[in-house]
Amino acid sequence: MTATKHTLVALVADQPGVLNRIASLFRRRGFNIESVTVGHSEVANYSRLTIVVDGSTTSVEQVRKQLDKVIDVVKVSDISSDNIVAREMALIKVKSGSASRGEIIEIADLFRASIVDVASESLTICVTGEEDKVDALIQLLRGFTIKEIARTGRVAMSRGEIGPLGAAGGATTAAEARRRGRNLKTKGVTNG
Repeated sequence: MTATKHTLVALVADQPGVLNRIASLFRRRGFNIESVTVGHSEVANYSRLTIVVDGSTTSVEQVRKQLDKVIDVVKVSDISSDNIVAREMALIKVKSGSASRGEIIEIADLFRASIVDVASESLTICVTGEEDKVDALIQLLRGFTIKEIARTGRVAMSRGEIGPLGAAGGATTAAEARRRGRNLKTKGVTNG
């Protein structure tokens, strides 16, 4: 079986230790997490987690099933084969004197990137897009001496009306998420 890149999305309770429990599960199974992104979701007291990992479909499915058993996970789905929208963001600080500044700005413009900070010896560029776009801009800017890069992981969701997080993903309150996903109180969680 060949390893391929998988994108998992999950709706998880905002509780201390949730990310640690999820990362530990991947560690125990021998997976290297390529990226993890987490942020508030449309449901109060719940976050949306996006994990990108390399592995065979069978082994990633086993991990997905184990993640689904984690106390604070409402629902988790592998959206790798879905029609998805996926984006990354990077801040790239590039050394730039007066001679190179114009060329760097032109390159940033080609990628629809923004100059978010200007200093006497550097420019900071913000780019968002698919992973290949971010990689291509970084590669072009390497000729100007990159001083620093801060990059998010992938954020992703399915195209269309309702994504794979299903009804729980469309909930508007924590109580509704529990009703539509599963009752977290039965697993020892008492929030919301």
